[in-house]
Amino acid sequence: MSHAPLITRLAAVALLLLAAGCATPRKPLPPPKPPTPELPRKQSHWAGDGVTGAPSITINLGEQRAHFFKAEKEVGQAVISSGKHGFETPTGNFQVIQRDKNHASNLYGEFVDAAGSVVQRNVDVTKQKPPAGASFRGAKMPFFLRFHGGAGMHAGKLPGYAASHGCVRLPRFMAEHFFENAPLGTPVRVMGNAPRGGPADKPEKKLHPKPAQPADAAPAPEPGPKGEAEAESKPAPADPVPAPATPPAPAPVPPSPAEPAK
Repeated sequence: MSHAPLITRLAAVALLLLAAGCATPRKPLPPPKPPTPELPRKQSHWAGDGVTGAPSITINLGEQRAHFFKAEKEVGQAVISSGKHGFETPTGNFQVIQRDKNHASNLYGEFVDAAGSVVQRNVDVTKQKPPAGASFRGAKMPFFLRFHGGAGMHAGKLPGYAASHGCVRLPRFMAEHFFENAPLGTPVRVMGNAPRGGPADKPEKKLHPKPAQPADAAPAPEPGPKGEAEAESKPAPADPVPAPATPPAPAPVPPSPAEPAK
């Protein structure tokens, strides 16, 4: 009996097993990475270096953000803090009318003594006068861009809500970019309404002074549980007045002797 067919079959099976053993299993491809997300809106960014075109600025009070454009292309965006309630930033179409890199307020700031130490902070010279020996030092407003009246853009504190006296505060690095790229005459559009919120919008608690009492007045009672003060404030009821006694009935009058009894 010839063993050739059996050997041929065994060789074929061996070749198949060898091929299967040499094959490298493919690993599943990793999922494609998502595109790089845009910067979160809470952050500020600038991409205007080297970009040409006429500059313009839009300030959206509702968003609390400022947008910088060159030839209608947005190249910068910054978080802001605009005017608080009662000191709202004016809205409308304006333009840059003053540029002052080292501006200081002539209305708001602090009182300092002769040595420069702060005596009183957060003062308004229209309402407060410096103490004896003190002088006014205006709040610093670096990279100031005035666009209407006393309102302008400048570097300042950003508490996360509208908190200024009408100006538009920006992060310092963004205020510098805006200042360097906005010459006099740059259009500035201010739109929307600032959302209410923050300590600046909480009503102040009015204190009512207690009326003065004479020196010999009795001390006020200590506050007690609910209802006790009201009970103590009511006058005590007067002692009951006894009702008058019922007078005794009059005794019968005896009949006259001249009149016979009936």
